[in-house]
Amino acid sequence: MLFINDGSTDETLSILIERQKKTPTIKIIDFSRNFGKEAALTAGLDHARGDAVIPIDVDLQDPPELIPQMVELWRSGYEVVLPKRVDRSQDTVTKRASANWFYKFHNKIAHTPIPENVGDFRLLDRKVVDAIKQLPEKQRFMKGLFAWVGFKTTEVSYERQQRIAGETTFSTWKLWNLAIEGITGFSTLPLRVWSYIGAIISTLAFIYGSLIVLRTIIYGIDLPGYASLLTVTLFLGGIQLIGLGILGEYIGRIYLETKSRPLYIVKQEY
Repeated sequence: MLFINDGSTDETLSILIERQKKTPTIKIIDFSRNFGKEAALTAGLDHARGDAVIPIDVDLQDPPELIPQMVELWRSGYEVVLPKRVDRSQDTVTKRASANWFYKFHNKIAHTPIPENVGDFRLLDRKVVDAIKQLPEKQRFMKGLFAWVGFKTTEVSYERQQRIAGETTFSTWKLWNLAIEGITGFSTLPLRVWSYIGAIISTLAFIYGSLIVLRTIIYGIDLPGYASLLTVTLFLGGIQLIGLGILGEYIGRIYLETKSRPLYIVKQEY
């Protein structure tokens, strides 16, 4: 069992060290600070040495009792085994709705769709782990990377339980940012769509301008519409800012990738 201590501020590390004295097969990777879920998951894959690797959160919402079934499927020839949540009633209505929206939207625009209602809990064959370790990007959306590498895959169903202890620190804001990572990391459609939006607005503006010219020729010049002019100006300004914001997301990813900082720093291994 390999534990990644992602900068915890409670007694997690000391408890793990005590457990290690009784169970020498426990290994501990202690980060220098909190680097986030994707970095911790990457570290687990980097340091795991088994023929098959099973990432799992320590809140035990994902049942360890499912592992023997996953191992049997792996032994029968599958290289990836995905536990799929068939009941998310333990999650809030908002979280269920946003997750459903994200999966549908992501899979509509992404080059590689990701399985719905499947988390990081899964079994990965050594070949799969080695393939993921070859991927060099620093801004990582692990669910997308798992799907991108492919391999022979099957699913098992389960009902997700409540957390054993503690409260989640994965806020709505963090979930939103993770969704942005997933969308911008596996699709360029948000960039491409602005070419079409620009073409549509330009066409409408040309048609409207032509109508104004014809109206002026036929009826003469009337009183200018300041309200409509202001509305159109603000609308187009908002459209441009949204487009710049989306462009900025991709430029930001390029900036972070070019710095080539490590995903995490290991303070100590136990």
